[in-house]
Amino acid sequence: MDLLFLGTSSGTPTKARNVSGLALLEDSGKGWYLIDCGEATQHQLLRTPLTLHGLRAIFITHVHGDHCYGLPGLLASAGMARRQEPLDIIAPAAIEGWVRATLEMSQSHLPYELVFHATESLGHWRNRQMNVEATELSHRVPSWGYSFTEARPDPRLNTEKLDREGIPRGPLWGELMRGNDVAFDGRNLRSEDYLLATRLPRRIVIAGDNDQPELLRDACKDAQLLVHEATYTQPIAEAGKADFGHSTAAQVAIFAADVGLPNLVLTHFSARYQSVSGRGLSIEDIRTEATAHFRGPLFLAADFLQLTLNKQTELKQTDASQP
Repeated sequence: MDLLFLGTSSGTPTKARNVSGLALLEDSGKGWYLIDCGEATQHQLLRTPLTLHGLRAIFITHVHGDHCYGLPGLLASAGMARRQEPLDIIAPAAIEGWVRATLEMSQSHLPYELVFHATESLGHWRNRQMNVEATELSHRVPSWGYSFTEARPDPRLNTEKLDREGIPRGPLWGELMRGNDVAFDGRNLRSEDYLLATRLPRRIVIAGDNDQPELLRDACKDAQLLVHEATYTQPIAEAGKADFGHSTAAQVAIFAADVGLPNLVLTHFSARYQSVSGRGLSIEDIRTEATAHFRGPLFLAADFLQLTLNKQTELKQTDASQP
């Protein structure tokens, strides 16, 4: 499972950072998932190998513009690229009305179906590759985090069960192994009922804006990685110079250490934190604050940073950008 950061600034873009957008890539093939879609996300995608045909689903954490203003344009571009496959959008309920009204106003007629799922009533979302759950967070508007768990971690067929139920070897077994449900003897055989995992599934928690990391305690159980905003450092927050509704690097690091998370990635940085040290506030101030509390592998996200969570649950950088 790979993470490719498309935007890591909060509120407004900077010369070095676009507003929020994050791609989660499947291990094989070209399938990927988009978490948040700030303005110009589709421009960021042009600098990556990702295509809008490979996009499995879009997850929006909340309605603030830096997390969703890029959505209508991206959807229209997918149509102009002749996408045909329906696209699931998991988002706050208000997003559907806004997107449909924008597309209607601009007379953008999509050649594919949009399938909306309101996060407020979402139990879980799943496909063959991924199980996703939502956790409500604390922000100025309703905000959610999404937990992504592998659905089929290196599966093998439960041959004993297949033999016991008299399901003949051959094409049926092959279809079940590929994740396809099949009909046999008047029954519908679900692939997931005949597959056994050979290792623990990888689990990544990706949070929207949130000033209470503790709300993610249950979601982070058995997770190997948390991606969370760290908009400010603690001194800025304590001086009253920060907007409410966001977390500091210290808050997130303390939480991650307390729940025993193996890996942590911080993102969504205020534009006041510069990439160059010695010119006022620096992104290194965020790193210093976080490492004082969290001792595990820590990355500060940058646009186009790509990280791999391998099958041994080690988090490695897989591109040339700075950690």
